Amino acid sequence: MDQITGGLQSIVANYGMKLLLAIVFLLVGLWVIKFIIKVLEKNVQGRFDRTLTSFFMSITKTVLMILLLISIASTIGIEVTSFVAVLGAASFAVGLALQGSLSNFAGGVLLLIFRPFTAGDTIEVAGHKGKVQEIQILYTIMTTFDNKKIMIPNSNISNSSVTNFSAMDKRRVDLTFGIGYDDDFHEAITLLKELADKHELILDDPEPLIRVTEHAGSSVNIACKVWVKGPDYWDVYFDMHEDVKDAFDEAGIGIPYPQLDVHFDQGTKLC
Repeated sequence: MDQITGGLQSIVANYGMKLLLAIVFLLVGLWVIKFIIKVLEKNVQGRFDRTLTSFFMSITKTVLMILLLISIASTIGIEVTSFVAVLGAASFAVGLALQGSLSNFAGGVLLLIFRPFTAGDTIEVAGHKGKVQEIQILYTIMTTFDNKKIMIPNSNISNSSVTNFSAMDKRRVDLTFGIGYDDDFHEAITLLKELADKHELILDDPEPLIRVTEHAGSSVNIACKVWVKGPDYWDVYFDMHEDVKDAFDEAGIGIPYPQLDVHFDQGTKLC
């Protein structure tokens, strides 16, 4: 009995102080980490995208917690090299199992850093077109124009060409109108210029470009290129098609149907 008591006293003497010191170290470390995160959030908030700030704070806190655990393990007497080796092996195994997710994670980091688009932008990427709702760590969430929700892996986006329709303040609306060969294209151009000048959403600078662009098989095609503010694109697109049809009908300018003229040789016998 005396030997058991002596053994317990020896263990307490050897490890009690280390354990107590580790507990104190843990409490102080948690307070220091909380203080550091609070200071960083105060200095970073407002300078970067909200998603990027949240992600940065999460990574920083995780790294600090890992360093704290390693320090506590060293205080207790655990071999840090062995602990790091086990942690590295576990990380490697998890990395292999989550290879696709890690690729999406890396893609999300690139999107948050380089910011080819932000939430609220209208983009076309990976065969999808829609409005960006949220940029998450693994996926980017979009809604299409017919209100479908799409979740695209960030790795696909970071490795694809991205068309951002909301990046610029102004956009050009490219329209083409066909008239018959017997109609006066000068009159048609004048009508198009008048419609562009009257439309309140079409900008004067840059000025509209309206010129004959093609002698097609059954029509003379006139290009009408006008500049608008980004949000007004579709309003102008639809308005111009409707207004041009009314104006051409009133002026007697025909919008021809596709047609084919067939000529028969008089000497040809039809069976």
